[in-house]
Amino acid sequence: MGKATGFLEYERCEGAVIPPSQRILNFDEFHNNLPKDRQQLQGARCMDCGVPFCQAGTMIAGMATGCPLHNLIPETNDLVFLGQWEKAYERLEKTHCFPEFTSRVCPALCEAACTCGLHCAPVSTKENERQIIEYAFENNLVKPNAPAVRTGKTVAIVGSGPAGLSAAMQLNKRGHSVTVYERNDRVGGLLRYGIPNMKLDKSVIDRRVELMKASGIEFICGVNVGKDISGEELLARYDRVILAGGASNPRDIKVPGRDAEGIYFAVDFLSGVTKTLLDNDFERFPTELAKDKNVLVIGGGDTGNDCVGTVIRLGCKSVTQLEMMPMPPITRTASNPWPEWPKVLKTDYGQEEAISKFGQDPRIYQTTVTEFVKNENGHLKGAKIVSLRPEKDEKTGRMIMKNVEGSEKEIPVDLVLIAAGFLGNEEYVAKSFGVELNERTNIKTAPGMYKTSVERVYTAGDMHRGQSLVVWAIAEGREAAKAVDESLMGYSNL
Repeated sequence: MGKATGFLEYERCEGAVIPPSQRILNFDEFHNNLPKDRQQLQGARCMDCGVPFCQAGTMIAGMATGCPLHNLIPETNDLVFLGQWEKAYERLEKTHCFPEFTSRVCPALCEAACTCGLHCAPVSTKENERQIIEYAFENNLVKPNAPAVRTGKTVAIVGSGPAGLSAAMQLNKRGHSVTVYERNDRVGGLLRYGIPNMKLDKSVIDRRVELMKASGIEFICGVNVGKDISGEELLARYDRVILAGGASNPRDIKVPGRDAEGIYFAVDFLSGVTKTLLDNDFERFPTELAKDKNVLVIGGGDTGNDCVGTVIRLGCKSVTQLEMMPMPPITRTASNPWPEWPKVLKTDYGQEEAISKFGQDPRIYQTTVTEFVKNENGHLKGAKIVSLRPEKDEKTGRMIMKNVEGSEKEIPVDLVLIAAGFLGNEEYVAKSFGVELNERTNIKTAPGMYKTSVERVYTAGDMHRGQSLVVWAIAEGREAAKAVDESLMGYSNL
């Protein structure tokens, strides 16, 4: 390491963030980079520890610890400290297809597992990564990578989210001819329509997609595989198919009044907002969706937080976010030691903005909805909610959440966004190919493998592992590409 004592000499420092009162006026990204000289000092904080859990990407106690892409993080951080930005990019791109995505939206599994974080603040690996990739784009280091020789093999990829894009990049690099099918009008899948623009500016996706097109990858949008074209047709046209359509079957809230007007699945709502913004070049915000409305967001995860930030920008009157589980502790408990993922309270950007605008955290823990209340015209006007308490199930021994008698109350609600997670892939795609599903309705493969029950059909990402993170989707896309390459060529150098 260039600075073996850097973690003792320099405090963690992050790029400036635009204050909530200003950033809620638009849908622009609000997290800025540090100046490069100050970012270099952040690279100096990397300890070159004996066991770098930051890059392990392994499972401990059922949770991932470290980066599943196995980026060689100490090496990269050292190059940042030394100011060797080009070499840092060369090192990073050997293991990572899209640092510009993860450095904006990943929860930083690497930082949660950082040895430095055991006693003080972890190394700012995520911001180091963002600085590296933005330097690379600014200095024309990221270029089209068309292969010198084509193999004559063809691969169709269903879905243009992070898994599909990473698989496409790897297979194209190998020389196979790749076509990506996307049912939406624009490339990007979850990145495009599942993540709001203030977290991931869509020009960042466009910038990468143009490079991929220039490398020889074909994108076909507006084609819904399984409906507009069958699995049988794709298998007749291509040597291999990778299913990477995501876990796009949302979990519903089935209580009385569910048919009221004004209730939407979160991703459908977020997609509609983003599409309106893109179609109007960000000159018109779809404020009619939430302006002066009392909004109820059901679900306390990242998507729920994105809904909170979005409806605030659309001028909502109030926002409440329900979470079934108890509020997490402020710090790690003895049962959640490092380097496990820290199950601690996180106040994300949406909640920060709600606190700034309305004076309080929108989250209500240990609470759920028992009924949606309609007016005489069938429009939503309220929701009945009830407090929950954890109780051990006598048969299974597991903790379950039960209603607290007498705690039910009604709150005024004009708009409900259901962000309660996903139940797996939409089955019409799987049925079109005839692939087998597992008990979680994900596409079934052998453990650690990507080949499905149908010959020449592979899978990757959320469609394979269930609802997960962008970084896991990228990792799975790369591994599925390797499996496909081996099946086509008899070996793989990916």
